[in-house]
Amino acid sequence: MKIYVGNLSFDTTDVTLRQVFEAFGQVTSAKVIKDRHTDQSKGFAFVEMAVESQAETAIKSLDGKEIMGRQVKVQQAHEPKDRGRRGGRMDYDRRHH
Repeated sequence: MKIYVGNLSFDTTDVTLRQVFEAFGQVTSAKVIKDRHTDQSKGFAFVEMAVESQAETAIKSLDGKEIMGRQVKVQQAHEPKDRGRRGGRMDYDRRHH
């Protein structure tokens, strides 16, 4: 099951996140999402756990709890909705010049 973790401290790493969730079971991946240009955390992450019941326990146990000084939001991740095709670079340039 894929889990969304929001409101993370910018100091949270993939390793720290994995350790927190491993207390509840097998973690297959833990990835803090970072800005591609600055490499700074965006304050959220995704964790994948192999066993659904362990993931559900982690969600219930960690949602609203404090991790590294921040009260985090933990919930089952949902697939992104198709937001339609957005304008490319040329559209951006035309609107902002």
